[in-house]
Amino acid sequence: MSHPCTPTPGKPPLLPLSILSAAAIGYEVLLTRMLSIIQWHHFAYMIISVALLGYGAAGAFAAVAESWMLPRYRQVFAAAAALFGICAIICFIAVQEIGFNPLEILWDTKQLLRLAYIYTLLVLPFFFAALCVCLTFTCFPAKAHHVYTADVAGAGLGSMGIILALYALMPLAALKLLCMLALLAGALVWQKITGAALACMAAAILFLFPAEALRLSDYKDLSQALRVQGARALEQDYSPLGLLTIVENNRVPFRHAPGMSLNATMDIPPQLGVFTDGDGLSPITRFDGRREPLAYLDFLTSALPYHLLPAPSVLVLGAGSGSDLLQAYYHHASHVDAVELNPQMVELVQQRYGAYSGRPYSLPGVSTHVGEARGFVAGSGASWGLIQVALLDSFGASSAGLYALSENYLYTVEGLREYLRHLNSGGMLALTRWVSLPPRDTLKLFATAITALRQSGVSNPGEQLVLIRGWKTATLLVKNGAFSTQEIDRVREFCKARSFDTDYFPGIKPGEVNRYNQLDQPYFYEGALALLGADSKDFLARYKFNVVPATDDNPYFFHFFKWRSLPEFIRLRELGGMPLLEWGYPIIVATLLQAVLVSAVLILLPLWLARKNELAGASGRGRAASYFALLGCAFMFIEIAYIQKFILFLSHPLYAVGVVLGAFLICAGLGSRYALRWEHAGRLPPYIVAAIAAIAVAYLALSPALFAALIALPDWAKIIISLILIAPLAFFMGMPFPLGLAQVGRTAPQLVPWLWGINACTSVVSAILATLLAIHLGFNAVVLAGVGLYGLALKMFPKTAETNY
Repeated sequence: MSHPCTPTPGKPPLLPLSILSAAAIGYEVLLTRMLSIIQWHHFAYMIISVALLGYGAAGAFAAVAESWMLPRYRQVFAAAAALFGICAIICFIAVQEIGFNPLEILWDTKQLLRLAYIYTLLVLPFFFAALCVCLTFTCFPAKAHHVYTADVAGAGLGSMGIILALYALMPLAALKLLCMLALLAGALVWQKITGAALACMAAAILFLFPAEALRLSDYKDLSQALRVQGARALEQDYSPLGLLTIVENNRVPFRHAPGMSLNATMDIPPQLGVFTDGDGLSPITRFDGRREPLAYLDFLTSALPYHLLPAPSVLVLGAGSGSDLLQAYYHHASHVDAVELNPQMVELVQQRYGAYSGRPYSLPGVSTHVGEARGFVAGSGASWGLIQVALLDSFGASSAGLYALSENYLYTVEGLREYLRHLNSGGMLALTRWVSLPPRDTLKLFATAITALRQSGVSNPGEQLVLIRGWKTATLLVKNGAFSTQEIDRVREFCKARSFDTDYFPGIKPGEVNRYNQLDQPYFYEGALALLGADSKDFLARYKFNVVPATDDNPYFFHFFKWRSLPEFIRLRELGGMPLLEWGYPIIVATLLQAVLVSAVLILLPLWLARKNELAGASGRGRAASYFALLGCAFMFIEIAYIQKFILFLSHPLYAVGVVLGAFLICAGLGSRYALRWEHAGRLPPYIVAAIAAIAVAYLALSPALFAALIALPDWAKIIISLILIAPLAFFMGMPFPLGLAQVGRTAPQLVPWLWGINACTSVVSAILATLLAIHLGFNAVVLAGVGLYGLALKMFPKTAETNY
């Protein structure tokens, strides 16, 4: 029977629905990028949970208020679509105004409230978009399959289309585009809205809402730099790979030389500051072609390998604004291969500020390669005398632990093994990190190098390692071969002339450490010896920070948090112990707790209150609830893990979110359509779960070799390959949910909204929980957990009425 909500029940508004779904998922992907800019990377994972919460809450609200809304379907759709468009802008502007400081979250309850406020504000737009989807499903039950296809197709295209849009538009301009798409969708459904009214709404979006630049957190490096008297932003340049901001200060010029020896007496040439996403200062140094003004670069810890290798061929990974290229030029490198991920950085340094920078990418012997570092090395047949891994992150964010949830494949065991494989005989890998106390990332890098050497067949890795330390940076050298006595002597001379400390080299004696930049104890030396010793596993377990080597399966190099250390750090609060915490981790834990509470309040509670009488009379509801809860966890575990795994292959988190999320949505939708042939079977065919398990496990086994073989391909080719790889897995993962829903719809239809809400609730929580589990157990464990949950769901499939459902 047709529903009175529409005079043409046979024709649901598929095009407007697709447009709105594209806008909603495009907004989800865009938010991951914008929050990475105004806050930090770890907020990106909150967005998937936020979007799911909005969809779950909308489903609960639609179930409660459907009797009022369905007769007014077109008006409600148009109003909700317009509210999505308006709230998407207003709520994001409001989020920028919230003075949230993650550094205070454990002792200032206001920060937890502000985080909850951010979470709630970001839910609202998704609530209104999802309300349109839920109402369309309810209003056109006979066309539910067509509605579902339009929904997921639009969502999939939106998740990938926004990435293309960000190459042409600044983030706020892209946000306005999405909002206008939502208004268009609403106008197409409610036909009384004329073209003139639509034009007025579009004009309001374009001209009435502010178009100022994104407002960054006051605690990011760029915000701090602009507070210095005389500082001004010259320009901004944007692409999906980063927001570049160029800052000049004529009164207090930049003098950026991280960890430069206090013995240095020469001046640093004037510089411009380039900030990526408001962090990671990379200076453009004024250079006129003469080597003499670059002498300060010889007083950095990163200059050490040039004193051990005569005129080496050099590979610079993360060339940025060119400081490492100038250092190689000053030391007469025979040839330099400069690898930089962001082509806009190269264009900025070479073209727009080329007269200022001296065009370091065009210096004699320099070859420029735009691409991802791991991919370039894996795809190259060349070898080098020196591979330099640049100091890419900012000291403030690194020391505060705000990169704790950032996947970083540069510093994994597999990454270091790849670099070592491309060294000439006697060549060296140089890695420079910030000095943090107590030691964290330096020791973790040292442990990673030891593991990489051992996995490469080196029986005594201590013979191939040197670690030196200045007052702010430390440099680790890993040699392809043992260090000679003459090289060790040159290390001593280099450090003595610059008052750098030698923390480890083969044959080092206790009296040779902790001489200049003195610590209470020689922590770095003691840690290096412990990691090389027979009891290294015991040291890793006892140490107050997590310095276990990062791997491609667990690439959280900057995650140092240990739960057992938390009580001690809190007790040290009055003595300044709180900065010892890695702040990214507590934030995601707080987000998880808030997600559990808010999803229960906004999804489960309204459904239970509205339908408790119906639920009380339904048998088998516990089994059905378990099935849909397991599906929510299983699907999100696998989807989130694959988004994170594909960051290595696709080179950037935004690409991974857009491509993987889009592929899962589209292919799961196709699987859902295909599954309808079994909707009357009364069971979940075991081969569906078997296919999910087989494909997922096969990917775990094959993806490392596959990624290594294909990672050097151009981006467009890797995107196509990613879609092909994800398609079969997502196709089968799309089947269990509609089959279960069809089963319950036949036997106990009053349970459908409640079970839909349970699935949404567990999906919200699992989106964050999957990230936490990946940090501790690795991506493979999360995928296997998802497979196991699908197996449990197979056992909990809702029973038919004949079996006393």
